[in-house]
Order: sequence, then structure tokens, then C-alpha cells
Amino acid sequence: MVEEKNLEDASGETEENESKTGFCGCFCIPINWIKMLATEMHWTFVFGVVVVYGISQGLGGALNRVATEYYMKDVQKVQPSEAQVYGGITFTPWIVKPIWGLLTDVLPMFGYRRRPYFVVAGCIGIISLLIISVHEKLHLALAVLSLTAASAGVAISDVTIDACVAENSIKHPSLAADIQSLCASATAIGQLIGYFIAGIFVHLLGPKGVFGLLTIPAGLVFVVGMLLDEPQNTKFAYRQVNQKFLDACKAMWTTMQCPEVWKPCLYMYLSTALGLGIHEGMFYWYTDSKEGPSLSQESIGYMFSIGAAGSLLGAILYQNVLKDYPFRDLLFWTQLFFGLSGMLDLILVLRLNLKFGMSDYLFIVVDEIVHKFTGRLKWMPLLVLSSKLCPLSIAGTFFALLMSIDNFGDLCSSWGGGFLLHQLKVSRTNFDGLWLAILIRNLLRISPLCLLFLIPRGDPNSSILPTEILDMKEGPDTQGTGNVELVSLINAKELK
Repeated sequence: MVEEKNLEDASGETEENESKTGFCGCFCIPINWIKMLATEMHWTFVFGVVVVYGISQGLGGALNRVATEYYMKDVQKVQPSEAQVYGGITFTPWIVKPIWGLLTDVLPMFGYRRRPYFVVAGCIGIISLLIISVHEKLHLALAVLSLTAASAGVAISDVTIDACVAENSIKHPSLAADIQSLCASATAIGQLIGYFIAGIFVHLLGPKGVFGLLTIPAGLVFVVGMLLDEPQNTKFAYRQVNQKFLDACKAMWTTMQCPEVWKPCLYMYLSTALGLGIHEGMFYWYTDSKEGPSLSQESIGYMFSIGAAGSLLGAILYQNVLKDYPFRDLLFWTQLFFGLSGMLDLILVLRLNLKFGMSDYLFIVVDEIVHKFTGRLKWMPLLVLSSKLCPLSIAGTFFALLMSIDNFGDLCSSWGGGFLLHQLKVSRTNFDGLWLAILIRNLLRISPLCLLFLIPRGDPNSSILPTEILDMKEGPDTQGTGNVELVSLINAKELK
């Protein structure tokens, strides 16, 4: 009888545990996943990823986007094509990311390679954002300069955390996809929250007030620089900095000459540049009271917020279902769906959705979800591929170079889209040519399918770089210094 009672008690406890597991499983899985990453790579790295990707770029980037668009439209009163040109100018610090990468790799400060650059990035962001938020009537040129400086602060922190991500991806190759999923998830969640509150804050505080709030994410980046776990090297030979810069440049050039590297880089650039950006034209149309749906500031924020949820869903789908698929096969479908999703904009601008009985706002929300979802699925395999193309000796520099190639593609896309809007005479009040701009953009989005032969077919969990780069070791004069000798890579390439 006692045994039967014990069995009944044990059975009851098991059922209760299973019930708790089923109820809390969806919450425990991501928490345990983050704990695992924090255990494998130290909690300060995970904290840095959350702050830089989630708060600074995700939440802060969402607030900055909505505030900047209303600032250019309502305060500076510029045309859509001009707004895209100025947006491209503020984006230039992201084009020169290899410079920040070189500095983090070869020029430590006070014995640290990463921490001081987070501190500098935070200070630049705080000062530049305070200028644009406090000044009453800031000239357009000075406003663009301040926005560019703020963008530089975010870019420096981005390239520094990118270096940490690349190093950990190489040291823990089995966790490379998990690390990128953490980065993407943090960004998507930050954007989800940021866009949700962006319209409300723009309505209550105005664009300049939102710029003042953005000093908080910049301050948290400063905190990352103070807390990041990094060994200090007090014996760094600063006299060798010039030579290390030269060696790093040679190593980048040598690595970029490998077909396994330059071909994916070319695809990454073209797939981004060919998808002309006409987002300013769409934004002006969204808020137009005559020809457009005349969305309010809150509605714009909610719309972008729901779109960020689509981006998060894309990251989750990639992490749980698609991360083991070959790069080329996955990019074929994601690029195709990304191009076709743009046709929703065409249906919207032609007002065909009203004929189907769907309101503008509901259709815009669906459009934004699909766009962000397919865009994230398209970008995730390229991020994982990029992390696998970085030699460990110049991980920060080379990953920054790869990202700057994509950012240069974004710049070409933005300026190309601005030129297209100007040629079609799309302005603050005239949107007659917007439908044609959308159609041209959609056709160009599909064109990269002809270039998929540039992407390797290999297993995403295997190495891609040639053996002579993978086998590169630290030189005897750099052992224990935290810097890697680069001459072996250069000599290996010259001997072939």
C-alpha cells in the first residue's frame, strides 16, 4: 500500500512538473539559451550585444528614424529626394567602418582593444544629440553634421561589438548562428519597442525632444565600455602601430583576393545596391492628407513597430528552422520573396486595396510585416556567411570591411532611389510617379537572382576560408599581447 501511495505521489508530481514545463517552456527556453551564451562567452559580452544591438541600434535607431523623418519634413521642410540625400550623408560613418575596425584591432588604449572605443562612441553620441536637441534654430548643414556625428557614435560602437561577435564566432564556431540570432533578436525586440513608442514621443515632445532622449542609449554604450570583460595588456609596443596598420591593410587585401571571399562580397553589395530605396517618398505619401492615407505620428510608430515584429519572426524562423540550409539555396528563395513582397507597395499606392475592401492602415501594416520578415530572412544568412569569412587575426577589421561593403550598397541604394524620385518628379505634394518608382525598384530587387553563383554552396556549419588563412598563427613577438602577427598570411599568399 505504501509503495502504491508513493507511486501515486510520484505520478502526481510528474504530471504537475510536465504541466509547469508546458506552461513555462516558452519562457524558459530563451532564458536558458541566453544563460548558455553568457556562460560560454561571459555575461558582459551578452550585455554588450543587448545594449549595442538592442538598445542603441534597435530602440534608439527606431526613435531616431521616426524623429529624423519628421525633423526633415516638418522642421527643415526638405523634399523627399533631398531627405534621402541627406540621409545618405548621415550614413557615411558606416561606410568607413574598416577604419574603426583597424583602430580596435591594432591601436589599444590604456591596454584595452575594445573598451575605450565604447567609451568614445558613447561620448560622441551624447554630445552630438544634445546639440541638435537643445539648439532652437539649427541650420540645415549643422543639423546634418550633428546627425552624422551621432551616426558615427553608433557606427563606432557597432564595429567594436562586431569585432567581439566575430571573435566569439570563430572561437565558438558551433555557436556562430546562435550569436547572430542573439544579435538579430535583440535588434528586432529593440525596434519593436522603439517604434511602438516613437510616434507617441514625437507627438508629445517633438523630433528635437526625441533626440534628447536618445542620449540615454548613448550613455548605456558608455557603460558597456566600463564593464566589458577584456584582458589588459600594459606592455603594448606603440612604436609598432604604423607597421601593424600596414600589416592589417595587407592582410585585408590578401584575404579579399581569395575567390571564396570576394565573390560573396560582390553579391552582398549588388543585392543591396540594386534594391533602390524610396522610403522617403513612401513616408511623405503616408502622411499626405490629399493623395495619401494621412497617417498620424502615432500610427506611423505603431506601423513600424509591427514591422519590427515581422523582423523578429524572421530571426526566430531562421534560428529554429533555416540556419542549417545551404547559403545559396536559402538566398534564392529569400531574395525572390523579398522582391515579390515589394509589389504590396504598388497595390497600396494604386489604391487597389480599397477595391478589395481592405483599409489603408491595415494593408500598410501587412505590407510592413511582410517587408521586414522577408528582409530579415534575406539578411540573416549573409550575416552568418560574413562572420565565417573573417581571419581571426583581423576579425574586427575584416568584419567591419564586410559590413561597410553592405553599407556602401545601402548608400548607393538610398542615393539611387533619391535620384529616381527626382527624375519621376516625386515631391512633397506630387506623387504621380511614385507607382513607377515602386515598379522599377521591385524589378531591380529580383535581379540579384542571376548572381547567386557567387555564393558558396557549402554547409553553413563548415569552414569557408582557405587553409592557409585558417591556419594563421600568432607570431613569437606578439604572444601574450592580444595582437596577432599578420605577416604569415601575407607570405602564404605570395608563395602561391
